[in-house]
Formats: sequence, structure tokens, C-alpha cells
Amino acid sequence: VQLQASGGGLVQAGDSLRLTCTASEQSFSAYNLGWFRQAPGKEREFVAGLRRRGGTTYYADSVKGRFTISRDNTKGTGYLQMNSLKPEDTAVYTCALGPQSTITSEMYSARSYHIWGQGTLVTVSS
Repeated sequence: VQLQASGGGLVQAGDSLRLTCTASEQSFSAYNLGWFRQAPGKEREFVAGLRRRGGTTYYADSVKGRFTISRDNTKGTGYLQMNSLKPEDTAVYTCALGPQSTITSEMYSARSYHIWGQGTLVTVSS
């Protein structure tokens, strides 16, 4: 499976963006979905995760209440709706897939995801 993230851009603080993660195969539905981001000079960090059947969601505290992760398995597509964006949300956002067997505590870890796509840059100006 290959992944491609899209939808990034330059926005102002308070604006919204929706990122899309497109998979090359229908096997997308067999995996958990995760979104990660990496800001300049910082380590990659977990943003949001979603179980393969679209049930349980997981969020970093910094985005909880502002971001929503979702997926459409019929289209092999995942989404990250980002509202009330802040300058500190500026980063390259990447989507990833991991095995359904991942335990809850590991859903927040990059090592639980083994298929990674290319990222999309989100820049939030103040």
C-alpha cells in the first residue's frame, strides 16, 4: 500500500483545513490509521489515530477538541479535519497505517505504524 497526504497549505490562525490521506489499495481498510506531524527543528509527534473500522479515536492533547480524524474505507481514504488552527500547528503532516492488533497505549507511537506516506505542509500564520 502506498499513501499520499494532501490538503496542506498556508492559512491564518483560526482557520480550518482538511487533510486527505489517499491509499493506493483497498487493503487500507485492514489497517489502523494515524496522522503525525513534524515541525521544523522538532521531533515527529503523534496527532491522531483511528481504528480500522472507524470506531475508537485517539488524539494528542494539543489537538483534542480541534482536530477530527475520520476515514472512508470504501474509498481507501483517511481525513484529518483541523479547526481553530494555531501557529504552533505548523508542520509537515503525514499519514500512516498500522496493524489492527496494536494495543491502545501503542496507538500513539510512531513505531506502531509501518506504512508511511509523503507529507503535506501546513503553515499557520499569526
